[in-house]
Amino acid sequence: MYNTNLPTRAELPSSKQLLRSTLIAAGVAGLLLIAVVLPAEYGVDPTGAGRYLGLTEMGDIKTSLAAEADAETAGQPAPVPAVVAVAAAQPSAPAAVPAAITVAPTIPKQAALAATPFATEFKVFTLKPGQAAEIKLGMKKSAKVNYQWSVEGGTVNFDTHGDSATLNYYGYGKGRQVTGDQGVLEAAFDGKHGWFWRNRSNADVTISLSTQGDFQSFDRMI
Repeated sequence: MYNTNLPTRAELPSSKQLLRSTLIAAGVAGLLLIAVVLPAEYGVDPTGAGRYLGLTEMGDIKTSLAAEADAETAGQPAPVPAVVAVAAAQPSAPAAVPAAITVAPTIPKQAALAATPFATEFKVFTLKPGQAAEIKLGMKKSAKVNYQWSVEGGTVNFDTHGDSATLNYYGYGKGRQVTGDQGVLEAAFDGKHGWFWRNRSNADVTISLSTQGDFQSFDRMI
């Protein structure tokens, strides 16, 4: 009635073979946990493979977002690294920024931008407690923009980063409870590059942003 041939006792795997297979599977699972799961989910990268594969940045973002969500639920400021250089080298200490800018400041055109197309934008906006804003510049790879922003009425947390159609996040630097920043933003790839701010204080703050350099668009995303 049945055409299936049952295996003989000699064809069945031995206890030693089963134990070896189990140990191999456990070893592979442990390696995946250390090299892939921990960097991608928690930003923990003991082997360095996660940063090489681009998973550590993903874990850092998830951890930061989870901390912000917990802080919003508890009504307390979320812990953010004081200054974290994610991919590109940042100056050791930003130059002092005025407490407020009432008119568009004049940023000297640096030698690095002398031979590139030139655009300027100036934006002033107010953030209520807990409110966030994001401004992105459309830039080509290696394009450079001089920027300067300052905060009136308090401090903000910020994240300077970029993204493209094929890359969700590329970090240039971030900080918390700062009154401003300035420097040169150089695009690591074709895409959108800019700043995310969140007001974690108990009062309204006003941010003034000035940009000059090689960019094709200037958009407030949120």
